[in-house]
Amino acid sequence: MESIARKRMWLSMAAGAAAVALLAAGWVAASERARFVAGGAMVNVGYELQDPIEDFEVVDHEGMQPEAIWAELVAQNQLASGVRKHFPRSSRHPVIAMVVCMDARVDTVELTGDTRKYYYMVRTAGSVIGPEEVEMLELAVANGVKVVVLTTHSDCAAEKVAADPEKRRLYPALSAGIDERDLRIAAFLKRPAIAAKLASGDLIVKQMNIDTATDELVKPDH
Repeated sequence: MESIARKRMWLSMAAGAAAVALLAAGWVAASERARFVAGGAMVNVGYELQDPIEDFEVVDHEGMQPEAIWAELVAQNQLASGVRKHFPRSSRHPVIAMVVCMDARVDTVELTGDTRKYYYMVRTAGSVIGPEEVEMLELAVANGVKVVVLTTHSDCAAEKVAADPEKRRLYPALSAGIDERDLRIAAFLKRPAIAAKLASGDLIVKQMNIDTATDELVKPDH
């Protein structure tokens, strides 16, 4: 594995290149939309640089002990947070709340193509909302959220568990959550504060499915 110092050097070089690109985009772009598109393109360049790498950090996780993986995570956080101190983010007030499965293949930044902090992201097993998530969503709406997006996704492991009798016995709570997912959504929509916002037109709730391969939001089959 590369040393932390070497990683810092490479990340500094990348950050410098990104800063130059941002300055260039600022000079060239004729509109905020053009800058937004340019920023999104650079985010995707970052993904393309990192995603194909197969021999770096915790890729050998099967041969690593948990403490070694944890140490790598801490080192990565120190590196990333150190860069963030030099490039602070803008503070945003979220207007959209999304419920998304915890599946790592679903990238919430790619889902919106937007790195700005306009989104509350609720990650749960199988996109199932429990009492805590329901109240958190209601609080978010009370604080100004105007769009709630409840998602599922293709090739969902939680849904596969619920559909397999043997696995249902191993994971009864998860299976029950999937069974009750639609009923819990219906109950959420009937909560007085949510129902009132829906009736007044101050809130919309959308149920969408995510294509896991592309992160595209599509209408569910049912």
